[in-house]
Amino acid sequence: MNFNVITSKDNPLIKLVCSLQTSAKARKKEGLFVLEGLRICDDACENSIRFDKLIISKTAGEKYAEMLSKFYANADEIYEVPDSLFTKISDTTSPQGVIAVVKTPTLSPEISKNGRYIALENLNDPSNLGAISRTAEALGVSGIILSSDSVDPYSPKSLRASMGTLLRMPVIILNDFVNEIVATGLKTYACVVDSDAMPISKVDFTDGSILLIGNEANGLTDSIKAAATQFITIPMCGKAESLNAATAASISMWEMMK
Repeated sequence: MNFNVITSKDNPLIKLVCSLQTSAKARKKEGLFVLEGLRICDDACENSIRFDKLIISKTAGEKYAEMLSKFYANADEIYEVPDSLFTKISDTTSPQGVIAVVKTPTLSPEISKNGRYIALENLNDPSNLGAISRTAEALGVSGIILSSDSVDPYSPKSLRASMGTLLRMPVIILNDFVNEIVATGLKTYACVVDSDAMPISKVDFTDGSILLIGNEANGLTDSIKAAATQFITIPMCGKAESLNAATAASISMWEMMK
């Protein structure tokens, strides 16, 4: 296998990868994001996600030769860098020496009239997004809807927390969250902390449903709550006043899909 060899930290590709690893603005501007590690790159291959560029460390090229052969066939350009240089572009503490640069999807999947979705408004924590996406996939949720001010699903932390789920599930990003949610015509269930809301265990979810989960600190905005079909709540015992966004989403999705 013939590689393009890079040895300088000032190489334009090295600078590009560093910016994609750290900046949502750069990812949006370039229309690219980074996958790091064997498992997530393998998930991408299995889901027919083409690598624009594949960067491997010298050690990885020798250590993972058999697995990398599949990655080479899936890459438009292949680069090899010294181990010392790879550590500078890695986002992990113990890098495996494999990075793929991938084009960001430009088209959002369509929202099915019979689907059951989880919609996240202004979610801030990539760990929460990862946990929610993994539960959504496990339960058979149709897709994940995000407001444009939510955490970037293509950030390294989001992708790592999702363990590849965000590459496999439909992810729909809405610029006009409230109006585009309403335009789907689906029933919308706003998860709130309100004793007057309907207990989630009593909700009769049908096909064509969207669960609405809000920001970790502030919950759903007044605008989306005003547009919701129904308020629902998770009854709590003891002195607990609220649940982590990922926990609330998981319980709600279980009730929606059971």
